[in-house]
Formats: sequence, C-alpha cells, structure tokens
Amino acid sequence: MTVLLDQVTKSFGDVEVLKALDIAVENGEFMVLLGASGSGKSTALRLIAGLESTTSGTISIDGRDVTQVLPKNRNVAMVFQSYALYPHKTVAENIGYPLRVRKTPKDEMAQQVMDVATQVQLENLLDRYPRQLSGGQRQRVALARAMVRRPALFLMDEPLSNLDAKLRGHMRTELKRMQHRLGITTIYVTHDQVEAMTLADRVAILENGILQQLATPKAIYDDPANLFVARFIGSPPMNMLEGRLESGLFLHRDDRIAVPVATKSAAATLGVRPEDCSLVPAGAGTVDGTLYAIELLGDHVLVTVAIGEEMLTVKAGKDYDAALDSTVGIRFEATGIYLFDGEGKRLRQ
Repeated sequence: MTVLLDQVTKSFGDVEVLKALDIAVENGEFMVLLGASGSGKSTALRLIAGLESTTSGTISIDGRDVTQVLPKNRNVAMVFQSYALYPHKTVAENIGYPLRVRKTPKDEMAQQVMDVATQVQLENLLDRYPRQLSGGQRQRVALARAMVRRPALFLMDEPLSNLDAKLRGHMRTELKRMQHRLGITTIYVTHDQVEAMTLADRVAILENGILQQLATPKAIYDDPANLFVARFIGSPPMNMLEGRLESGLFLHRDDRIAVPVATKSAAATLGVRPEDCSLVPAGAGTVDGTLYAIELLGDHVLVTVAIGEEMLTVKAGKDYDAALDSTVGIRFEATGIYLFDGEGKRLRQ
C-alpha cells in the first residue's frame, strides 16, 4: 500500500498549516512525521485519513486518488492521541469491535483479541471497562483495536504519549516488530525524536507546515539538511557556535577554526555533536572554555563547557573527572563539523 501527497496545502482561515507538502510513502514502509507542536504533522495525518479536506493538492493511496473519498472507504485504521473508546464496552469488546462489524466468527474473534491484547500487555484486563483503566491502559486498548483490524494502512497520532517510559520503550519494540511482521504501511506522528529514530524506516521532519528533510534516521542524523534539522535531531543536541566565515576559517570570538568551506559569510553557525568532541588540556584543542558542569549518566558523562555566553556539551568516558571552573580545551573532529549560513542553509565543501 503506497501513499502519495502531491503539493498538499491546508489552510484554516488565513492560517496556512501545510504548504505544498510532497511525501511518497512506499509499500510496507514505516514512515514517521516528526515535528514540534504546530508543525502540521497531525493535520497531514488527518488529511490522509480523510478527517480533514485539503485546500489544494491531491492524496493517493495505492495509486487511487482519495482526495475526495470518505474516510470509511479508504481502508485505514487510525489511533488517536485521545482514546476514543466505547465506555459501555469491556476491553475485549472494544478491541474486538472491528471484527464484530465484519461478522468474524466468535472463536476466531476471541483468539485474535487475545493475541493483540497480549502484545500490548492487556490480557489480564479484558473484562474491565475503560473507566477502570489508567490513561496508559486506555491508549493500549485503542492501539490494540487498530491492530486487530489488520488494515491496508495504519495511521498513528502519538499513540505512546500517555505511557510511562518503561512501557513506552516496550511498546516501541512491539510496534516495530508487529509492523515488520504484518508488512502494513504505517504513518506515525510524534514530537519525540527517540520514537522517530528508533521506529522509522524514513523520517519526514516538518516545521511551520514545510517539509524540512525526508530521509532515513541515519541520514538525517549524519547529514542534516539545514540548521533547524541539525538543532532538532540529537540528544543531547548538536553544539552550536555563532560567528562568521572568511577564507576557510570560522571566526568565533578569538578562535580561528579551519573549516573545509571557502565561502564567505558575515553570519554563520558552526555545529558539532557532543560525541565528535573530546576534552584535552587547555590550549591543545580547537577552543578553550570553563568547565561548567559534569553529569554522570551511567556509561558516560556529559561535560558542559562555557565559552563566553555559549555552552558546549561533550560526551566523555564515565571515569572523567575535573574541577568545576577549571579551564579545559575541546577538540572538534574535523569530519564532525557542520556549517550553516545566516539563513540556516547548509554550507558544503
């Protein structure tokens, strides 16, 4: 099942929420729409489902133009951030409702309900009603109800947002495994970059209704298209220094950093990820700064170094230790340096 959005625009009054959006989802792909609140990602999902109408552009599912087709005729299953459960039905009845509509035999329906309930850890709650469940449990019921249908297309709008961290990690694994096993094309909306990077075959990053980059998680992390993507992807985020470019040098305060770009720019940003930085004695690295904080995270420490008003984060070994407020050097790996002009466009060699 393929999905194609061709120059899709959506406006609410004078507010243009999506701007000429082009996305092609391949058969069996797990596509994640990633962005902050208000970026347009949920609106795009609702347009695919048919719950909103496009202002312009076309939407095709499996080669068929469905731009004007009713939601019930699109053969999609959607899991909302809200639960949308039937309060008077048990968990089993809520999950099995799509099968009941299809007149699935009772024994077969009971087995399918139990199978998906087990995947989302609800097998012991099948006789309860939604009012007797926690928010996370209700969301799992909604997810199971979509899973049991085995539709041609899954649409998921932040389905794990109400789960605790441990269960969210488990459910990510189950979702990825389920989607791989069933081979159902899935479009998943989230603001959580960890979900996007771990679940997706490809990620579409949206900001202000504009597609910023569409690529594999690895490609987006290793080769961000612009400054917005570079800042948005990565935990901890990419370090940024503001300066200017001149004759193959990035000039920042008193620092002159050799870079592989000959472009001149009165305003530029240098980015480098924490794992592409290393701590060295003062004067032996790319820049010097004051050790601001050390945070132990188990297998590594995050070291924050102040360079004037700017803060840089370095990933160091778990045994690293030094006195706060001491002067240290930071060495940038030459292959880990990214450069952007004053408008946030990527500068390449």
